[in-house]
Amino acid sequence: MFKKVLLSFLVTFTLNAQIFTEKDIEICSTKFSLAVEKNLFDKPINEVVAEIGKSFLETDYVAHALESGGEEKLVINLTGLDCTTFLENALVFSRLIKKRKTTFDDYLKELTFIRYRDGIIDEYPSRLHYFSDWIYNNQQKGIIKDVTKELGGRTLNFQIDFMTAHAEAYMNLKNNPHFIPLIAEQEKEISSRTYYYIPEREIDAIDNKIMNGDLIAFTTNIKGLDISHVGIAVKGTDGKTHLLHAPQVGSKVEITKLPLSDYVKSVKKHTGIIVLRVVDIL
Repeated sequence: MFKKVLLSFLVTFTLNAQIFTEKDIEICSTKFSLAVEKNLFDKPINEVVAEIGKSFLETDYVAHALESGGEEKLVINLTGLDCTTFLENALVFSRLIKKRKTTFDDYLKELTFIRYRDGIIDEYPSRLHYFSDWIYNNQQKGIIKDVTKELGGRTLNFQIDFMTAHAEAYMNLKNNPHFIPLIAEQEKEISSRTYYYIPEREIDAIDNKIMNGDLIAFTTNIKGLDISHVGIAVKGTDGKTHLLHAPQVGSKVEITKLPLSDYVKSVKKHTGIIVLRVVDIL
């Protein structure tokens, strides 16, 4: 009997363009139970984001978490997260809690809405691959607000071509070369926009303006790329902002020991941050 139960948790379901396991359903349920235990329904959404984010502490990092290699499907893996899927899931559960929608079907719909351009799955290019594009589209949906400019941010124009310049590294582009021109058009559109960022040397000066539960995106000096890492701002006992994130292969979701401003300076590829505030649901 035990073996049958164990095997059932290892079964992967592929239904209606979705991939998930029974373990994902179980973890989803625990997040909603946590909301009841900690009375998160009536808290400001930024506080809910921080609390749900912390509930993922010690979750394993999994690289390339969304790459299934075939037809585009909504991939769920709550047992292993990369930096983006960690941030997305903390945001998704927080929005559902505030909306008092607590079924697994609600979760699937909300994740689709946030992860895909205009909330619609339409083959590989419909996923918001570049995080700057994720920012732009989710602002249009009214989910987040980019507050970087009002915090004193400086203008930034990305020169994006990383995916098309390294198409052989992306299984779906390698297997479907007809997607490359579509991705190239998206890269051109992103590169035409103006964004704002806080340079690394100026982060400490605006630290007190960053809220617990803000979403943090790290600008990068990697050629052709916009954002190299993301995480969630949490206030430490030292009064400083720290980063709650899924850091790298071989590690687990953690809170940085260093304050955010020092953490950014410690990673050579980071050049600054973009600060996103989650729009509350009243």
